[in-house]
Amino acid sequence: MPSLKDLRNRISSVKSTKKITSAMKMVAAAKLKRAQDNAEKTRPYAKKMGEIVDSLVKNTKNQNFKFGEKKENKKNILLIICSADRGLCGGFNSSIIKFSKKLSKENAENGYNLNYIFVGKKAYFSLKKNCKDSIIDYFSDIANPSIKFELASLIRDKILELFLKNSIDECHLIYTKFNSAISQTVQSMQLLPLKNIQEDNIEKKSQSYDFEPDEEVILNEIIPRNIAIQIHTALLENLASEQGSRMTAMDNATRNANDMIDNLTLFYNRSRQALITKELIEIISGAEAV
Repeated sequence: MPSLKDLRNRISSVKSTKKITSAMKMVAAAKLKRAQDNAEKTRPYAKKMGEIVDSLVKNTKNQNFKFGEKKENKKNILLIICSADRGLCGGFNSSIIKFSKKLSKENAENGYNLNYIFVGKKAYFSLKKNCKDSIIDYFSDIANPSIKFELASLIRDKILELFLKNSIDECHLIYTKFNSAISQTVQSMQLLPLKNIQEDNIEKKSQSYDFEPDEEVILNEIIPRNIAIQIHTALLENLASEQGSRMTAMDNATRNANDMIDNLTLFYNRSRQALITKELIEIISGAEAV
């Protein structure tokens, strides 16, 4: 049975931890509001840009444009894995790492060669032992103080360089989409190559347009911009998901700390009362013996 001093020290320690988790919860809540606004404002633009590219790919007559699917078998796949630089955000990082490992395993079993670009420290440090020879680039501290579009452009340039040199045949972006503070979903988005969407998959309300210059020229200009936009949007979604997950985790930790403090305080009072009762019994027994 722990002594009263040990119980007091433990209660004091839990209270100190509670102060930290409560402060982190408030900081994450403040950052979440800004990150959520940025993510939601970027979604319509990214969605419309993607629809324009899909429409152009559908209407292009030349299916051999430089960003389209290659005739040879796909053997080299690039995975861009977006995670957080810090922990204490619940299952946010572990979900991304688990999803990435599963996708990597499936592609490896199909005989594909995998390459990686990591954005964020947590996934990098977790996976680098298994794929250190396949890591092309690594970025950290991307949200200090905010995510810059230049980072998305830098990653885009690296992807296009590898794709046009035939160093990679396919590129996937793994990130966490923000739904709410308590709900985030890990997703994989294929950036390259662009697939020709069939007529049946296009919404009925879509219209046909005539382009000048032709679709292939426009595609070669707009695709790099679209890739940068999609990467930037994914990074913003990832940041909002991180802050939402951290706020929820710190709120749960604060609640657990309150419960632990209550239980420890109750146990401390009972132990103290038992000790006092024992001392009184000893005093009364000694007095009666005299």
